[in-house]
Amino acid sequence: MSLQSLALALSLARAACSGSPGGPAGAGSTGPGRAGGVSSGREPRVRLVPVARLEQPLALAVRPGDPALYVAERTGRVVAIRRGDVDPTPVLDLSREVSLGAEQGLLGLTFSPDGEFLYVDYTDLRDDTHVEEFAMRGGRVDLSSRRPVLFVHQPFSNHNGGNLVFGPDGMLYVGLGDGGSGGDPLGNGQSLSTLLGKILRIDPRAGRPYSVPPDNPFVGRPDARPEIWDFGLRNPWRFTFDRRTGDLWIGDVGQSSWEEVDLEPAGSAGGLDYGWNLMEGDHPYAGASPAPGLVGPVYEYSHAAGACAVTGGYVYRGRTIPALTGAYVFGDFCLGRLEALRLGPGGAVERWLLGPVLPNLASFGEDAQGELYALSLTDGVVRLAPA
Repeated sequence: MSLQSLALALSLARAACSGSPGGPAGAGSTGPGRAGGVSSGREPRVRLVPVARLEQPLALAVRPGDPALYVAERTGRVVAIRRGDVDPTPVLDLSREVSLGAEQGLLGLTFSPDGEFLYVDYTDLRDDTHVEEFAMRGGRVDLSSRRPVLFVHQPFSNHNGGNLVFGPDGMLYVGLGDGGSGGDPLGNGQSLSTLLGKILRIDPRAGRPYSVPPDNPFVGRPDARPEIWDFGLRNPWRFTFDRRTGDLWIGDVGQSSWEEVDLEPAGSAGGLDYGWNLMEGDHPYAGASPAPGLVGPVYEYSHAAGACAVTGGYVYRGRTIPALTGAYVFGDFCLGRLEALRLGPGGAVERWLLGPVLPNLASFGEDAQGELYALSLTDGVVRLAPA
């Protein structure tokens, strides 16, 4: 690891837990099974197969009908891995337009369901968030087609979110952190008048720059932004839909004591409040006691063993690791270990370690067959394979 990479990794870890605790983070109780225990016996084990060494990879996406893996490098490029080799010509290069503070950069990418458009999420040189659309032409973007979709001013440099996902409904879901600093000093997580601290749901192709689906939960409320799907999030890093069930899984980075995994069942009407900054995981933070109506995590873990920031992943739906089918695979940026969990009756959690450790574990990806990839800022892109 270079000195530059080491400094970056340390700064990201510090930024993930920035600010003072601000509340009795150790108070409260964990719901039944939510803390989970490490299972033993029949749990699957995996190995990591190197795929490509890239410059700080942060997101991976696939395009319908295209066998390439498209990867966003934090420094501003989108590159394609074709037949196992990195195409030397970038698909898109925004490196001169992207800010590179500790939690900034080119943070997310996804393709429209028909594969005709690429969407990216990045922080600009003024540290603000942009979501932009590019038409695809022959495996690369048509720069002349560039179109702004969403702009969000960022009051601080951290907690930018950046995840982009098209849901089973064909709508674009956009993740935004609470605006940064520490402890949510502006109260963005619980405010419905701002897009910060939210997951948004928009239609980027119906209207300019986008339209709001009429069935979004806050449409018609004068005190709320209609783009909001869910709120009460600190920094959703990452969230994904189970390709088989449609359930939405969210890895929400904690403040200084607890990391959490949230679950929104398929068919939800949205409008869920995941609690930040009243709660950090299942524990009171700025609230004296849990407020009614908050949605607690299905799993949480503490920073006691050196954890610092959850890296949300995917429910495994591939074929090469059958014992992992239906399990949610995730990790922690500082610990680097890959983990999986399943929910049992009554919300009980079965959790196990998958074996490998990947330093600076920043993200996960899924290919067209449902096989999973892990992305490290320093160690590149790897594929999960049976041990």
